[in-house]
Amino acid sequence: MHFRFTCMLLLLSGFSFAQAPAFPADGLQVKWEVVENGYQGKAQTLSVFTLINKTKQAFPAAGWTFCYNFIRYVTPGETSPGIEAAHVNGPLFTFRPKNGFKGIAPGDSLKINIVSVAWVTGITDGPEGPYLVWDQQPAKGYALTDYVVVPSTTEKQLRRTAADRHPQTTVEEIYRRNALVADVPLEQLPKIFPTPASYEEKPGVLVLDAAGTIGYHPDFRQEAEYLSAMVGQLLGKRLRLTEGSDQGSIRLEKAADADMAAGAYRLSGKPDAYTISSANAQGIFYGIQSLRSMLPAGSKNTLYPLPPGQSPAPPPSGSRGPALRLPLVEVNDMPRFGFRSLMLDVARNFHPKQQVLKVLDLMALYKLNVLHLHMSDDEGWRVEIPGLPELTAVGGRRGHSVDELTALLPSYGSGPDVNNTTGSGFYTRADYLEILRYARQRHIKVIPEVEMPGHARAAIKSMDARYARLMKEGKAAEAAEYRLSDPEDKSQYRSVQEWKDNVMNVALPSTYKFLEKVVDELVAMHREAGAPLDIIHMGGDETPAGVWERSPACSTLIAREKLGGVDDLWYYFYDRVAKIVNQRGLQLYGWEEAAMRKTRRDGRNVMIANPDFGNRNFQVDVWNNVMGEGMEDLTYRLANAGYKVVLSGVSNYYFDMAYVKDYYEPGFYWGGYVDVDKPFYFIPFDLYKNAKEDDQGNPLPPTIFTGKDRLTEYGQHNIVGIQAALWSETVKTAARQEYMLLPKLLGMAERAWAPDPAWAREKDEAAAARLYAEAWSKFANIVGKRELPRLARLNGGYQYRVPTAGALVENGKVLANVQLPGMVVRYTVDGMEPTAKSPVYTEPVAAKGAVKLKVFDSAGRGGRTITVRP
Repeated sequence: MHFRFTCMLLLLSGFSFAQAPAFPADGLQVKWEVVENGYQGKAQTLSVFTLINKTKQAFPAAGWTFCYNFIRYVTPGETSPGIEAAHVNGPLFTFRPKNGFKGIAPGDSLKINIVSVAWVTGITDGPEGPYLVWDQQPAKGYALTDYVVVPSTTEKQLRRTAADRHPQTTVEEIYRRNALVADVPLEQLPKIFPTPASYEEKPGVLVLDAAGTIGYHPDFRQEAEYLSAMVGQLLGKRLRLTEGSDQGSIRLEKAADADMAAGAYRLSGKPDAYTISSANAQGIFYGIQSLRSMLPAGSKNTLYPLPPGQSPAPPPSGSRGPALRLPLVEVNDMPRFGFRSLMLDVARNFHPKQQVLKVLDLMALYKLNVLHLHMSDDEGWRVEIPGLPELTAVGGRRGHSVDELTALLPSYGSGPDVNNTTGSGFYTRADYLEILRYARQRHIKVIPEVEMPGHARAAIKSMDARYARLMKEGKAAEAAEYRLSDPEDKSQYRSVQEWKDNVMNVALPSTYKFLEKVVDELVAMHREAGAPLDIIHMGGDETPAGVWERSPACSTLIAREKLGGVDDLWYYFYDRVAKIVNQRGLQLYGWEEAAMRKTRRDGRNVMIANPDFGNRNFQVDVWNNVMGEGMEDLTYRLANAGYKVVLSGVSNYYFDMAYVKDYYEPGFYWGGYVDVDKPFYFIPFDLYKNAKEDDQGNPLPPTIFTGKDRLTEYGQHNIVGIQAALWSETVKTAARQEYMLLPKLLGMAERAWAPDPAWAREKDEAAAARLYAEAWSKFANIVGKRELPRLARLNGGYQYRVPTAGALVENGKVLANVQLPGMVVRYTVDGMEPTAKSPVYTEPVAAKGAVKLKVFDSAGRGGRTITVRP
């Protein structure tokens, strides 16, 4: 850790921290670009930083450290003549000059080659947040804001390895995929989404204006107020409420059959009133969302289009202002899965309270009922815990420092300034209560996640800072009360994200006291918010090899408890965690690794379902189903072993994966590419049937699932739901968050709510393919013509992804199409960027030069431009 070492030397030699830096940070321009993936025939990348001196003074030959974040591990050592590369921790890397380095003359430049593991083939893969630290000011970092990533364009820059024959998705491939979508007229599309269990349209409409009323059963007062506000946004005035469900334009009725399933409802429309009936408030709320599906997607004065040949109904007597015409339908509906979840990561990069509330509104619209809040990780702790202020005062901030007693290290380009808005931020206790209450009103359960024992660096460093503070105050016993690390532990390891110190020490009594404290405070906040906690997520993800191996405390614990070795510490730890959770009346929930056990088979290390926890009502998120990597059946193995399984597979439901294999498409791709169709075509109880491509976008060989475990009838009962996950390493703004969520989330909502579709049950492959093609076309039309226009206006508009056009050159002309009917392709032939006023593509374009194509939505917002030459 070069800048820490420098700091110690400077303290000893008496340098002043206030001394001005030797060179202005804004005088240095920085560029970075890939030279070659598959460098030297290995899974590694050669790239180059270029430092350009823009000033009239020399950039110093010594006395500085160049810091940057990179998601790829960089080989340490001399990287270019006179420059030493080093790894600090996690994604933080440095360069320092060695003796003999000559500096950078005015107007001159320096190239620094680096070799990193794996490959770099996407715009969001590159290094981020470069900054300088001067030796005379080791506690301060100076951001280098004149920084650019030079786009990759050549094959050797874009392919993963020399053997990669398909480095990018072509516009021709997109065209052929888009061509499979048939255009379905709007009036022929079902008017409720997600698809109800039973749906029937009837002739006639209900005309509703601001003079209408809502009658409600006393149990459904909250839902009536929600409905009144929702309709009021369209009519300009809230509808009047009246207690009693035998009257009103819309009636919220208590169903007589009290054993009606949770979330089930009936929706019945007549020309004089709409009735929503359910045995529970949750069902009434979902009935309201179905009614909402039939409300206009546009402005408040837009009337729902009438079916062809039907005359408009007269307005109600005495009506004033805008009116809504609601088509009449009969619906009997209930959710397929009781657990329909979105995992939102706010730890890696913070997302403010208002954005979380906006996401909750989105979830409510599509009948999702769980927000899994990933509130803690290595890079941040985001919820205030009374009595442990350092968790947010230190763990909730990122910035440059010499000891991390005031903030965590910069990660994901958050930079040296602790006042950045991506690395720093947390929810106060009041904020968290507001989120809980907002979610409760929308029948959404918030499940907080306390990530541990790995991915716990924010908590560990926060408790180290607490320890240091209290030791200075002479309070040794209090200082050790919640400590999570042991200074005597000399274990060496590196996590997947390159952290060297991110695992709690499971032999310390203070670790369990910390967990008890956090759980108790979360339980108390949920109780105060009127949203009692009955399940809590206790992490368990990606604990690296090498942990605890050189810990005296762990060695003592192993001997005392007669454990088989270091590996058994994992099961000891989770047994204690389970008891902490269960003693508080909570169900234990974790990532799949928490349900796995290391053993040996045929002389090889293998992971099996841990038999110790399978019968303890332990719920797990199973994410590892990367197609082609051998773990595709893990979901079913754990369900068959008795675990309550949430289908959270990366191949279909990790929404931080890029949509397509395109350099400019943001997101990761280690688990494959996740476009709108993958969440839609997922078959929960037979995920092999519609798995079409591996993690690189190549067709899967037909033998890939031979010998894989299939789901038993017993196991099927243990599949409790589906979860979409949005990790935030590459997600730093509200716009990017919404781009990655939408429209993917709509496919997930359909699979989680709607009945098992005919194409999933059909055994004849040809018939199943025909049925799927019809269903996919209908879904794409619903998304493009109804749901995205609605989302473009709801809550100020959601910034969903507008896809790129597909294109094909045929007979000297450019053909174009779009993935989602309802959107349009506009083009130019004069070299200018297409705008919302450019010509609409209606027929093949003949042009002598380049044709630029861009897709626009109904609100006039465009996607990314492609250029095609006939």
